[in-house]
Amino acid sequence: MDGKLAVIGLGSIGSMALWQASRLTDSIAGFEAHSPAHGRSAAGGDTRLFRMIYRGNPAYYPILERSRELWTELEAETGQDIFVRCGGLSIGTSDGPYLRSLLETTRTTGAEHRILSREEMAERYPQHNLRADDIAVYDPNAGALRTDRAVTAAIAAAEANGATINNNTPIESITETDDGVVVTSGDNSWTFERVIVASGAWSKRLMPDYLKAHTETRRIFLSWFVARDAEQFTPERFPIFIRISGDRSMYGAPAVDGVTVKATLDGRGAPTPEADSVPRDLTKAEIAETTETVAEFFPGLIPSIVRSDAFPDLFTSDSQPLMGFLDESNRIYSATGFSGAGFKMASGYGEIAASEALGKRWFDGLDFLRPQRFQES
Repeated sequence: MDGKLAVIGLGSIGSMALWQASRLTDSIAGFEAHSPAHGRSAAGGDTRLFRMIYRGNPAYYPILERSRELWTELEAETGQDIFVRCGGLSIGTSDGPYLRSLLETTRTTGAEHRILSREEMAERYPQHNLRADDIAVYDPNAGALRTDRAVTAAIAAAEANGATINNNTPIESITETDDGVVVTSGDNSWTFERVIVASGAWSKRLMPDYLKAHTETRRIFLSWFVARDAEQFTPERFPIFIRISGDRSMYGAPAVDGVTVKATLDGRGAPTPEADSVPRDLTKAEIAETTETVAEFFPGLIPSIVRSDAFPDLFTSDSQPLMGFLDESNRIYSATGFSGAGFKMASGYGEIAASEALGKRWFDGLDFLRPQRFQES
């Protein structure tokens, strides 16, 4: 036996699971096909949005609350500045389905928020050019997460706690035996008591057939712009945002690097055959729609993309993650399929995965995340 637990994939979720597991026990190992926060990782692109108000299942709220605590703990443990606390805006038509659904969830969760009229937005956040019937919901607990820094910090913390890191070690197969799980890479193999599969878009080849039928790899692209007046788009003045106004939608983050503002079309994930062959360049149609939307939404941004990139992620057919043991196994644990929306809760998901995989604690109320939901259907 080479250890108690192996974490396969040290990206968004795997790095956090490794960190949390290293807090719970020894004999932990992490396997990364490339290097932490490599250029093709789904964590790429500098930042991801963190927010406490959202539309959807209220059962996510406790995970968000715990994730916020854990981001702070990771900063304290590593001395890294990871969570940019700048607040957040959800913008949309006052009587439209987006804000109606968001406020419905928020009333259930009790998340702190404030509704801002179009006039209040013009006064407080003039960077946004709102339509006549647009309003906003402000989330004081939102912000931007520095993704590369978060992933590398979590791995460093795990290593400091005694975890073994195996970079440039792509895992080709995992085989459960009576005694444990055999993990294979090339001519090398290891045996662990239990394994967490957290390799994002690369997880599919390690899945049972019933899950392969309910997952697909999608390409997510990001774009950045330069401001006419950089001071107007700093984290102190420009919160993260998600905007769905009529026929246009976009999300983004302030200039955490002091130069570029992230402004990206929302909900454009498109299927792609393989995680390793995601086209990085934007199409002419993607460029045109992105620049047109920026020109309308943000007069203070120069409507010309100065940087763009694309990354793979694994989506499930119901857009909910796959968190739990596979089949009847109590040795192989899935922590993947986050469908482009996992990073804000990555620290919380990592704690759940590590605790459950090691048999330390089982989390109730997460049936909607368990892989067995697809087996039963």
